[in-house]
Amino acid sequence: MAIIDLVRWSPQGSKTIYAWRFPETNLSTLMQLIVQESQEAVLFSKGQIVGKFGPGKHTLNTENLPILRNLFGIPFGGKNPFTAEVWFVNKIQTFSIDWAVSKMPIHDPDYNTQLPLVAGGRYGLKVNDAEKFLIKSVGTKTEFTQDDLTNQFFGEFSTKVKSQIAQYVIKHKVGFKYLSAYLDELSEYLKSVLNPFWDNLGLDLLQFNITTIDIDKSTEEGRKVAEAIATQASMSITGHTWQQEQMFNTANNAVDGFGNGNGGLIGGLLAMNMMGGMGSGGTVGGGMMQPQFNQPTFDGNNQGFQGQLTGQEQQVKMVYCSNCAKKFPNTTRFCPHCGDPYNPCPKCGTDNDQNARRCVSCGTPLQSGGVNCQQCNAPLAAGATFCGNCGKQVQSGDTCSRCGTTLPPSVKFCPKCGNKR
Repeated sequence: MAIIDLVRWSPQGSKTIYAWRFPETNLSTLMQLIVQESQEAVLFSKGQIVGKFGPGKHTLNTENLPILRNLFGIPFGGKNPFTAEVWFVNKIQTFSIDWAVSKMPIHDPDYNTQLPLVAGGRYGLKVNDAEKFLIKSVGTKTEFTQDDLTNQFFGEFSTKVKSQIAQYVIKHKVGFKYLSAYLDELSEYLKSVLNPFWDNLGLDLLQFNITTIDIDKSTEEGRKVAEAIATQASMSITGHTWQQEQMFNTANNAVDGFGNGNGGLIGGLLAMNMMGGMGSGGTVGGGMMQPQFNQPTFDGNNQGFQGQLTGQEQQVKMVYCSNCAKKFPNTTRFCPHCGDPYNPCPKCGTDNDQNARRCVSCGTPLQSGGVNCQQCNAPLAAGATFCGNCGKQVQSGDTCSRCGTTLPPSVKFCPKCGNKR
């Protein structure tokens, strides 16, 4: 068996190798050991460390390895064979280790629910204690690569990362929407927490970066959460509500079905009724499921529709007939379905029976002892010059048939002689 007189390691290829064992174990004193920069050589014999050597050219003999005399009885001086393993440890600094963790459920303080998250980034390691690293990490392998390192300790590493991210979010009450603003601070926090773990293995955690924290879209639950968050953001930007979006989708489906011949007449009418009921600003006006109490509103002085009428200009609204319960425009004086006169409430515009004392919708008194408009039959306020409902000018100058006194529009008896108007 040949005796080795020269031992060295020159790494080849692009993969990162942290430790490499020289393939031969038959060594001799006076052997030349060459250790390159960023390397450290460690000799093991009979389960013990024989010696450690830094960068440079070394000659092995019993002078610098006195333990050989104890292990093998090698005399001082001369060339003598012995058996040992030579390990080369790469102490170069690396910053290219990618990491990722999934299935990380965290209770979000903003949405007040549990979100399935994933996180990823990059970190760098350097061997700071070759002896500890070989004993605790490498074991019986002939070479130990970066992939061996990450695979061997992935379980403990990922558990610590998940736990610390969850604790940070809970402690600082940072919601998912703001996590991207805390990536730098969170990275430094995790580096300080994880460094003792790597130090125990003879490694130094040089850098630890979190590059992304996002919703876990690999599961059905995660995809639903991501879609809900995207929908909420869209509604916040456009200013519409969830109920309106559902109505838009229903109307679109009805229109598509009608156009393809699948929805029939009912689908088309449904879509037209829903879309026709959309008022200004995206609010639902006289469309489907419009309640009786959601009628045109008047101001408190019965002068017109509050925020809707200017003079004789009137926005068309749909009201329910008090007689036949069918809808008709509030601009008509009579119901086009049954001919019943439109008797609007001065506050909410609801049509009421002619003998009703209070509005059936809001309870506003209707018969106050005044007179009604000759055009739309709406009650007229005392001293009003124009009708608050239709805008028609009130006839003035009426006189008492007995004494000729000018009568105000709001009185039923002459204030001078008591004659009935």
